[in-house]
Amino acid sequence: MVQSVELLLDDRLDGHIREQWESLRAAGIDSQTRIRTESNRPHITLFVAESIPPDVEEAAREAISTVEIPMRLGGVVLFGGRHATVARLVVPSAPLLELQARIFAAFSQCPGIPAHLRPGEWTPHVTLARRVPADRIGAATIAAHHTPGDPAGTAHHIRRWDGTAKQEWLLI
Repeated sequence: MVQSVELLLDDRLDGHIREQWESLRAAGIDSQTRIRTESNRPHITLFVAESIPPDVEEAAREAISTVEIPMRLGGVVLFGGRHATVARLVVPSAPLLELQARIFAAFSQCPGIPAHLRPGEWTPHVTLARRVPADRIGAATIAAHHTPGDPAGTAHHIRRWDGTAKQEWLLI
């Protein structure tokens, strides 16, 4: 199972994304609201690997002592093919790209890192829905655009997600 390092959104952006999850659900799209665990929250995945040893995690925590990144959500984006992931892009500011590069460097010795997470190849986004069938992509895109408000805020916490144990904890 995957191990990840994720950037958490402030209450304003978290609420904005949750409203989009609900808009998708109301439109009959199986959004992230289907996951009923306490740890299910909007986030930006900074790093993924097959495993992350505790000593690497501790070294990374020391290398990245504080985080406060201004965030702005961009447009809706689709990943995949016949069954798409629908997401909101995150405007790739210099501080966000720098943070992701530092995280990647700190965890780069971990096994099983997907190529699309390398600095310069990473696409910052927040997932709205997964496995959307091709015939529902239009409805999903329209529903995702129906959330009013200014999608701006900050991110100031980084969490670790252990997909095997289904546990989360804050790194910072």
